[in-house]
Amino acid sequence: MYVCGPNLYGPCHVGHALSYVFFDILRRYLEYSGHRVIQVQNFTDIEDRIIEVAQAEGRGIEDLASQYIQRFLEEMDGLGIQRATHYPKATDYLERMIEIISDLIQKGHAYVVEGDVYFRVRTFKDYGFLSRRSVEEVKSGTRIEEDPRKEDQMDFALWKASKEGEPSWPTPWGSGRPGWHIECTAMSLSLLGNQIDIHGGGQDVIFPHHENEIAQSEVFTGMSPFVQFWVHNGLLRLSDNDEEKMTRHRGNIVSCRDALSEYTADTLRLYFA
Repeated sequence: MYVCGPNLYGPCHVGHALSYVFFDILRRYLEYSGHRVIQVQNFTDIEDRIIEVAQAEGRGIEDLASQYIQRFLEEMDGLGIQRATHYPKATDYLERMIEIISDLIQKGHAYVVEGDVYFRVRTFKDYGFLSRRSVEEVKSGTRIEEDPRKEDQMDFALWKASKEGEPSWPTPWGSGRPGWHIECTAMSLSLLGNQIDIHGGGQDVIFPHHENEIAQSEVFTGMSPFVQFWVHNGLLRLSDNDEEKMTRHRGNIVSCRDALSEYTADTLRLYFA
């Protein structure tokens, strides 16, 4: 079972905790039912927002990531969540990402533009299956920043060319860093093999993240389905008003640390349920 973990640019809040409690309950039920569960939960330690926060605070991304990994694990322990079998960091799987991207380029599923690498969405015939939309429906219903360098505006980044002051790694197509989606593919394939029984996360990452994972994983391995069972939890809302979803940009965040200082783990777990 692969569960999307935290982006390490800030503390975990109770909206994140809902997801981790949900998958903890699922794992416990599966184990109670006699299954042996290998759970992978990743740490995203290289990403646009991590770079922004690290630069703003005058810190390295490794230092920032280490701080929030330690805090995350302490808070998950506080919530009574079982430790995952593996906690991979994205930066530990860069060679695997480069291997996958090179293969996608060779097969014609990806192309290089000025050091950036994009996935050709239209070369994957089942794109949109998870979100139950065709490519055209996805394109018309999604805000996409126009980039004239792309062959198709639906194409997504596998690799981003390095910018001044940003961390970067050498590749055959130039120095840069990975895109978000390829990170999870590299970690899941490396630790769980070409096909996964369960892949989970919040419903807010069905598209584009999980949709893109399917596309790049299946054309790389030649095996389908990439995932047998997709499981997505709902999002925590502070009221019956849909506009009250907990997000950082709304400023309505309640951190796990603050919640645990006021309520017991059992109280929070029951609330999330």
